Amino acid sequence: MIEVKNVSKSYGPVQALREVSLTIKPGEIVGLLGPNGAGKTTLIKILTGYLQPDSGQVHVDGLDVLTHTQDVQSRIGYLAENAPLYAELSVQAYLKMMAELRRVPEKEQRARISEAVYATGLADHLTRPIGQLSKGYRQRVGLAQAILHKPKLLILDEPTVGLDPTQIIEVRGLIRRLAQSSTVLFSSHILSEVEALCQRAVILLNGQVKADARLADLEVTADAILVLSRPTDGTERALRTLSGVRGIEHGRTADGYPLYRVLGMGDVDLCPAIYDLARSRDWPVRELRRDVRTLETVFNQLATAA
Repeated sequence: MIEVKNVSKSYGPVQALREVSLTIKPGEIVGLLGPNGAGKTTLIKILTGYLQPDSGQVHVDGLDVLTHTQDVQSRIGYLAENAPLYAELSVQAYLKMMAELRRVPEKEQRARISEAVYATGLADHLTRPIGQLSKGYRQRVGLAQAILHKPKLLILDEPTVGLDPTQIIEVRGLIRRLAQSSTVLFSSHILSEVEALCQRAVILLNGQVKADARLADLEVTADAILVLSRPTDGTERALRTLSGVRGIEHGRTADGYPLYRVLGMGDVDLCPAIYDLARSRDWPVRELRRDVRTLETVFNQLATAA
């Protein structure tokens, strides 16, 4: 659905994107993650045909964005961080206007607006001026206009910014429902939003792709956690003899049990070897598991390295 190859973009002396490449398949929900200024919005503007890259190639649904801009835009539903809504218009009037701008055929407009309204939960607010709606419902209006034309690709730039916790939960559920019929690219600098909504994360730092993987793969480490019911002699020394071990961190759990973090190399699962060693030495194993990083941990490691 999206193919970006070696895209760079500068604003004068500031290089916003540096040789960015990524591919997104149809049906994926992908989080574009990075701090403010990382290049997320610039990449989105290039994908939507609003900006031209200095170099590189961009294709959406098999079409070159530079040479088939309008055809590409007709396939995209876009919700900007600050959706351009008209406060004086009613929800119904605004969606009617957007349907016409999207060139939805007149005979289909009623059905398309109705589908978008019910998908976003706006049925009880059609006649209300947009300016009188809460922030959460204004976001719903923005999402409704983005799906009126049944886009193949839905691009959402910080869709939950400024919402309260209840509104965030509502918008998350709405995005999950919309993702059943569209590929979704979801931009955010809030790690928990990406974890809650996305199957895969692309991390941008300083205009470069620093990570691109499924969340489950990003979170898995080669490290193992071993917790014993009581201290035993020679445990750390024995663990260091195992193949693939690069180090040991020794501490205690919150309730005082001896804890060993066995640091591994590559993507080898150390747990089977640790289990065999523990059984042969009759260690009182309380817990043995592969360590898992949070997305926050991954992001901080990459940010520190950058």
